[in-house]
Formats: sequence, C-alpha cells, structure tokens
Amino acid sequence: MNLLEVRDVTIRYGGSVLAVEGVTFDVEEGGAVALLGANGAGKTSILRAIGGLLSFHRGQVAVGDVRFAGASIVGKAPHRIVGSGLAQALEGRRVFPDLTVTENLTLGAFSVRSRSTTTQREIIDLFPRLGERLQQTAGTLSGGEQQMLAIGRALMARPRLLVLDEPSLGLAPLVVEEIGDALTRVAASGLAVLLVDQNTTLARRATRQAHLIESGRIVASGDTEDLLSDGAVRASYLGMATESI
Repeated sequence: MNLLEVRDVTIRYGGSVLAVEGVTFDVEEGGAVALLGANGAGKTSILRAIGGLLSFHRGQVAVGDVRFAGASIVGKAPHRIVGSGLAQALEGRRVFPDLTVTENLTLGAFSVRSRSTTTQREIIDLFPRLGERLQQTAGTLSGGEQQMLAIGRALMARPRLLVLDEPSLGLAPLVVEEIGDALTRVAASGLAVLLVDQNTTLARRATRQAHLIESGRIVASGDTEDLLSDGAVRASYLGMATESI
C-alpha cells in the first residue's frame, strides 16, 4: 500500500519560475526511499510540496497532486499535515536554540498530545548523546547533536512517514554514521522514511529505493544500492567520479 503518492507534480515559484516538472514517485507503508541529486535539482521543492511549505516561499503545485494516506494534501496547512502523520526534519536543523533538549522534544509531540506518543526515553535510546544533555539549551549543542535533536523532535510526533532534508549536511563522517545507524533502526521498526541527501553512504544505509533528480525531473529510479553502484549515473547526476565510489 502506498502511504505517500506524488503524482505528475510541477512546481513553480512566483507563478513563472519552473522548479520541478512532472515528478511521480511513491513511498510505501514502511518503505525507505531516497531522493538524490545535485544542489538545485529540485529536491527541496518537492519536500516543500509534501510538507505544505511552498506558499511560504511564493511557490505552488501548478500541476499534479500529492496524496498522503489516500487524501490530497496540496494546499493543506503544515500543522494539519503533521497531525495526519507526516513529520519532517528540515534542512538546517531548525531547533529552538534557547529551549532545552527536553523542551524541544516536548514541542515535537504537540500535535499528538491527545493520543499515545513516542516517549523521550525512546529518543534517548536512539540517540544516547541527547540523554546526557536534556537540560542543555539546544543552541549550545554541536551540529551533529542538533541534527539528532531535530530528528528526535520529528519522531516525537509519532509519524507514519518521517521526511528528512539533508540530515548529513556539514557533519563529520562518524556523526553521519551514527545518524545512519539510527535511521536504519527507524526504518526497520516499520516507520516509512523519505530521505533527501547528497551523502550516498547515508542513502545506502537507510533506504531501499532511490530516485535521481536532475533539473527538476526524475531521470533514474531503482534499488538504492544498484543505482549508486552505477558509475555513469553517479558521474552524470551526482557529480561524483567513478573512482570515488
């Protein structure tokens, strides 16, 4: 069963600037999917359409539809989308710097207070470092710890689909590995994951299917490992030389 359906989506900014054209893909219930491509390929625009954030950037879905759990979410308010079971960790972490780790996590559960929620203990089990810093303000955490907090806060919403935008950006390889291990556990638990990232190692660890995007179009799709083992695909669409695999 498809949990997320992106159908023939075309995105424009300011009514005229074309960012994405005719993009179609699915994320199954419990699936783990990566959107890969160079900067400016259209990945973030697609995530904005999924999360209801396009209007904040003067963008719109000009053609097509985005459906979550069988219902269209185009034009739906972001908090309504989160409440329906789709949570997103945005690029740049976006933690509340003056609030503590505990307070940030508590805010993540705001939309699900009336029903069973992921507990802080579960997040700490996933990211033990956060357990050592519960009363520390988020702005004093390292970049990697802030990314863990951003993911943990999204998980506190008890989503059916976790969407991540460039979670490895600017992080050391060991931290990326730690986040990759956590995302692998999340995916293994049955939670659906949609990952946007230029880090192919993270995509390999955390996802099973992948789509490569170039200039606003999907140009290749397949098993993540198979796709990223194709040297020509990597060189053409990800800007990586074959020998760097």
